[in-house]
Amino acid sequence: MIISHCYKIKPNQEQIAKIDNWLELLRRHWNYALGQRLDWLNRTRCQIDRCSLISCPIREIPSKPDYHFQSAELKETKKLFPEYKEIYFEVQQNNLKRLDKSWQRWLVPDQTGKRFGRPRFKKTGKLRSLNFSRVNHPKAAVKFDGKQIIISRFGAIRVIVHRPIPDGFVIKTATITKKADGYYVSLSLEDKSVPSLIPTNNIKTAVGIDVGLKEFLTTNTGETVSVPNFYRKYQSNLARKQSKAARKEIGSNNWKKAQNKVAKLHQHIARQREGFHYKIECSGGKTRCSCN
Repeated sequence: MIISHCYKIKPNQEQIAKIDNWLELLRRHWNYALGQRLDWLNRTRCQIDRCSLISCPIREIPSKPDYHFQSAELKETKKLFPEYKEIYFEVQQNNLKRLDKSWQRWLVPDQTGKRFGRPRFKKTGKLRSLNFSRVNHPKAAVKFDGKQIIISRFGAIRVIVHRPIPDGFVIKTATITKKADGYYVSLSLEDKSVPSLIPTNNIKTAVGIDVGLKEFLTTNTGETVSVPNFYRKYQSNLARKQSKAARKEIGSNNWKKAQNKVAKLHQHIARQREGFHYKIECSGGKTRCSCN
């Protein structure tokens, strides 16, 4: 069984500058790797016995830039751009894995035949997370002692542990994320002794739930839960903040502050929805928290 715990962290100004720098370098590498894949795709689309009426590449077609090819090029990247030497190798690999996953979801349909959209180039500030593959391992870059995360190239960062790690769970990975109201670390926890699925023979009672548009859900007993409409409650406030941001000069400090206020309001709405989905439980037509 794998669960995830998200905690807010309190990095100092030096650590914030380094995290932001890493995110910017990873964003540039994401865009380069994506451009490399798209260039290869455009070159291999041309027919071998005819040329396009618009354009056709005449140079030699490069090797297929899959994950393994681009991961092997990381050593050359560090030679050409020494600033990438500061970033852990596993963090750069995880960035490429995320791109490869998005690429495969675009090209290869799932079991229902559905394909997702093409991966996009990321603008400044749009790549917001960096992932570490191991935690508390002898060779891991990240250590967590219950109160702070310790990264050799960042130092100790205080963690607001609002809930403890469950007994028996082992920390597998850590992801540092930049959000509108600060920085967070998400720890993935695994406990192999807990079964991930409950046998159907052990289920004694069941409730049928239909999710709709008029009502949030309706059970097989006729009980309904109304739609909370969190976005509608803040729609006018959001429009006002967006209007103020649109009047600012793009790139100025006042524009950044206005954009951050819009992002915080979006984050507040998203958290209300998430909390509602986790806590809702239909019981006699009433809602009650079932997470404790």
